[in-house]
Amino acid sequence: MTQEPLLQIQNLHVRFPVRAGLLQRTVAEVKAVNGVSFVVNKGEAFGIVGESGCGKTTIARAVLRLVDATEGSILYNGDDVTAVKGQQLATFRKKVQAIFQDPFSSLNPRKTTKDIIGEPLRVHRLVNGNDVNNRIKDLLELCELPARFAELYPHEMSGGQRQRVGIARALAMEPEMIVCDEAVSALDVSIQAQIINLLERLRKELSLTYIFIGHDLSVVRHLCNRVAVMYLGRVMETAGADSIFKNPGHPYTSALLDAVPNPDPEDEAGRHIEPLQGEVPSPSNPPQGCVFHTRCPQVMDKCCQSVPPLENINPNHAAACWLNEA
Repeated sequence: MTQEPLLQIQNLHVRFPVRAGLLQRTVAEVKAVNGVSFVVNKGEAFGIVGESGCGKTTIARAVLRLVDATEGSILYNGDDVTAVKGQQLATFRKKVQAIFQDPFSSLNPRKTTKDIIGEPLRVHRLVNGNDVNNRIKDLLELCELPARFAELYPHEMSGGQRQRVGIARALAMEPEMIVCDEAVSALDVSIQAQIINLLERLRKELSLTYIFIGHDLSVVRHLCNRVAVMYLGRVMETAGADSIFKNPGHPYTSALLDAVPNPDPEDEAGRHIEPLQGEVPSPSNPPQGCVFHTRCPQVMDKCCQSVPPLENINPNHAAACWLNEA
């Protein structure tokens, strides 16, 4: 089956100025995203994983146009959306919605579910008159909530129920793509499974495309078709989910996988894992060469001098590591 690109990110840079002094002069820059490129195909779930501070959420915010790209382009259906404004931006935001990490703070505590879901319908004039209430009821049912939840406030619901309301609000715009920023990390494990199954069902039924940002690798593997591994603003590796978990091509990916607790106590007893040494460098002053070389257990001289390109090591599997050099 031919894969059709929906989102293409090309050499994306997002930098934030660091200001100091009485005149608030710029004295440094935080390089939150540093030359990232990847493609998200229509109908797939694309995962982005990595440690806190690696730039995952900044990419999500750039895609949603909540922060501006410093350099590079974000192509949606072939159109560059990095500089669109006004009605063009409003049209784009109908197509790309978000589900946020905290299901409580992302909902207005002074509004009922009916008002929370109904507001985007009214603002964008998608439904008229009494049809709004019928649409809200349909969206709640789609997200496996009874109609009575329309009259409840966020504090009257559990975390999982609030996140379902957040999903219903995103679906109200009938989007093509949803950015899920740690959408299940704040929930209990049993509720996580329910929300993941709901997201998977909705993706298939509504032909949605996901960018799923997470740090729980088991969740990402279950939900996502392809995965990108990030470290300090750069993509270290990208491949199909099964390929990247079974045959990691970058030492950082291997370290992330080794850090996942093994549920088999007998197998765990036979494993000896060397934890990564040192701390993540500052994004305002990243290391020269490969940004991971300061913590890499297999570092070579070349790693300290040159940035390895993200190149294929197998079909549909790319890694940015000099160890894969022929």
